[in-house]
Amino acid sequence: MFVQDVTPLGSLGLSALVAVLPLATVLVLLGVVRMKAHHAALIGLLVALVVGIAAFGMPIVQAVSGALSGAAFGLWPIMWIVVNALWIYRLTVRTGHFDVLRRSFGRISDDPRIQALIIAFCFGALMEALAGFGAPVAISAVMLVAVGFHPVKAAVVALVANTAPVAFGAMGTPVVTLAQVTGLPLEQVSSIVGRQTPLLALVVPLLLVIIVDGKRGLRDTWLPALVCGVAFGLVQFLASNYVSPQLADIGAALAGAAALVALPQTRRPVPEAVRVGLGGTTTTEAPPEDARGDVVKAYLPYALIIVIFSLAVLPPIKKLLDKATWKFRWPGLNVAAPNGKPVSGNTFSLPFLNTGGTLVLIAGIITAAVLAVSASGAVSEWLATVKELRFAILTVTSVLALAYVMNLSGQTSTIGTFIAAAGAALAFLSPVLGWFGVAVSGSDTSANALFGALQVTAAHQTGLPADLLAAANSSGGVLGKMVSPQNLTIACVAANLPGEEGKLLRKVLPWSLGLLLVMCLIVWGQSTPVLSWMLP
Repeated sequence: MFVQDVTPLGSLGLSALVAVLPLATVLVLLGVVRMKAHHAALIGLLVALVVGIAAFGMPIVQAVSGALSGAAFGLWPIMWIVVNALWIYRLTVRTGHFDVLRRSFGRISDDPRIQALIIAFCFGALMEALAGFGAPVAISAVMLVAVGFHPVKAAVVALVANTAPVAFGAMGTPVVTLAQVTGLPLEQVSSIVGRQTPLLALVVPLLLVIIVDGKRGLRDTWLPALVCGVAFGLVQFLASNYVSPQLADIGAALAGAAALVALPQTRRPVPEAVRVGLGGTTTTEAPPEDARGDVVKAYLPYALIIVIFSLAVLPPIKKLLDKATWKFRWPGLNVAAPNGKPVSGNTFSLPFLNTGGTLVLIAGIITAAVLAVSASGAVSEWLATVKELRFAILTVTSVLALAYVMNLSGQTSTIGTFIAAAGAALAFLSPVLGWFGVAVSGSDTSANALFGALQVTAAHQTGLPADLLAAANSSGGVLGKMVSPQNLTIACVAANLPGEEGKLLRKVLPWSLGLLLVMCLIVWGQSTPVLSWMLP
């Protein structure tokens, strides 16, 4: 058995400095050296293995086995979801129905700034609520490019928009996981997260119109952005506090979209100067009218996803789907935490049916039948999707392998313990810990599993509210999504920007850090009389 040691080099600070090398390597190679993502991820994995083996004393066989376990998780469920989500998109393009969908969004508003709110913020949040794991970024970026966005701007908008809904994404999985690992009541954790992330929802729509059109975008469309954010944040707060964390994002996404569509300003024609300045078409001709049946078919894939995912969380159906899950001990792994208890990473779970990728696949099969795509045509499109994603698959599997090596060797725990030792400053720094966990793993669920219990332990040592710091881990984590290498790769693939992960990182990192600072101030304020009235 390998027992993790949080201070393998004798000093916690020195150990943490060495432990951060793998992630720092990836970010520098992407953002500074501008290396292709799959190369940077492989080098980062190599650094993680060297640090884990040489500095943290992890046996070579266990380190390599841990990397293989992470790579397997990268394939299933993460890339399984992304492949099938993009496959559905390819089916609609093949039949021309994606153009119908694009024109339908255009009829709601021909203003790209409003389209960014509808597609990336509202529709993306709905996809996050149902699927998560990269699917919202993939689908939103593809749709934004289809309505005329420049690929880089589409990718940046999709990444920044994928923040406010993340803590309650995938039917509340992150907060449910947080409650499980901390032992805190789900209602308590959900309630506090629901008093933090809705504040992001007030800001993010305003940031999106700035990203799309700068100061002019804010000046012209601040009202729709604010109305959308207020409706989203209010419903997310109410649902997470008084209804169910599993339904928080679904209700918030629909409320944000409804408020936006109901606002008269949303339907105002975009001024010609704005359209030209954004690189859009200069024609003022109305898009051709599509038959009602074609419009229904264009929306069908996403309606199917909503229905199928909603049915899958019903207790009787979920119980049935869960039976087709294979849980087993991963070969070659025998790792214990510093307290001597085996870590959860020793086991691996393969949910064949109750996973987002399979549910999206089912929606895709029905879509292919309704859109009259032949079986051979559907299969060829699926294989073409895999070919298109081959470098993204390599990047994501490498990043997850890196994350697993860091987690299993104790590198992640060392970094977390170092931050948790901040004493009175912990309230300010606790969201940073969640941000770091998501930046490494690409998952708020994983970050909560990694650091949730650590936050509670540190809270007890410093006298801070344990439920506040646990919630801060999840709320801060959502802001690490946009800089996660795997999400950057997914955005590049969706927007057809091969090898441009470094460019995207440089564009989204300031937004990520700026919003993280806001969240740190919120949590610090909630730990003092200044904002403590916000807590339940």
